[in-house]
Amino acid sequence: MAERIIPLADHRLLNMAPVIPSTLEAPNGLLSDTLARPLQDLRISVTDRCNFRCVYCMPKEVFDKNYAFLPHSSLLSFEEITRIAKIFVAHGVRKIRLTGGEPLLRKNLENLIAMLSELKTPDGAALDLTLTTNASLLARKAQALKDAGLQRVTVSLDSLDEATFRRMNDVDFPVADVLRGIEEAHRVGLGPIKINMVVKGGMNDQEIIPMARYFKGSPFILRFIEYMDVGASNGWKMDEVIPSAEVVRRISAEMPLQEIEPNYTGETAERWQYKDGSGEIGVISSVTQAFCHDCTRARLSTEGKLYTCLFATSGHDLRALLRAGRSDEEISTVVAHLWRARSDRYSELRTANTEGLTQAVRKVEMSYIGG
Repeated sequence: MAERIIPLADHRLLNMAPVIPSTLEAPNGLLSDTLARPLQDLRISVTDRCNFRCVYCMPKEVFDKNYAFLPHSSLLSFEEITRIAKIFVAHGVRKIRLTGGEPLLRKNLENLIAMLSELKTPDGAALDLTLTTNASLLARKAQALKDAGLQRVTVSLDSLDEATFRRMNDVDFPVADVLRGIEEAHRVGLGPIKINMVVKGGMNDQEIIPMARYFKGSPFILRFIEYMDVGASNGWKMDEVIPSAEVVRRISAEMPLQEIEPNYTGETAERWQYKDGSGEIGVISSVTQAFCHDCTRARLSTEGKLYTCLFATSGHDLRALLRAGRSDEEISTVVAHLWRARSDRYSELRTANTEGLTQAVRKVEMSYIGG
């Protein structure tokens, strides 16, 4: 009998209600943590539900028909999300990414996108507004998303091989429908589109070369992500991690690559371009080459908990402040104090002591907080 994976705890319950500081302050667009990392990116989970059961994120053994997802009343409304986002933008956030679960399952999501697209940075610039999706609903929703103000999408696609892809999403979803969604998003102008492949040793690492070959010369940017120890339900093991260096070696042996400069400080992916000029790939090495030192990302869960790290063990309940009638100035001051106190660097510590840390720390699930 296959071993059943059981989550260690429901991390939705492990949250601290923030205390309002006695002295309030106005944001100045510049906010740094204890390691001098600025606040520049906000990832917002709009739902904890997903129609896939990917083995590295929402394994069916845990997220089965009896799993208790959050009731609608617990979710932040679009107005609440926009209010919090406006506060973060005032503190220096320039990029907002909508995540899930699967964000396109959130009803009328284009209305939220339209609201967020109206926000401006302190210097009057438009936000970089993007979304991560499994693309199962993208073909039918791409035009509405673009019309609402979404700029681009990132699509999760772990294999082009039909059997492997269906095994990984574990709901028998066909790869052709994902590719159709990607093409439709490209047609309506949601780009540049990035394709994320989580590489899990023994499951889909044989697809590295076929994926690279398929997207080489296309307008899409393929990125390979090391299988991470996010949450407690995916049964993560270090020996299932294929290092990014090995991914690059395999591809470059057939299609020569050369490293290129990042687009901006804090970019998670290392960039490599084909020497023949036919495009680029990226590798995200959060296990073997931690990039905590320049992480600028905050995360907001679907029920309004602020997390300062993807591998956090608890969050800070901003929804409680919203629904208690606290002012924007009060909530803004709380955010400032929380970010200034931030010292998270889980991946660097995990790299130094992988086995001990992953066993000792109980982390929030990726399906709840977003990627």
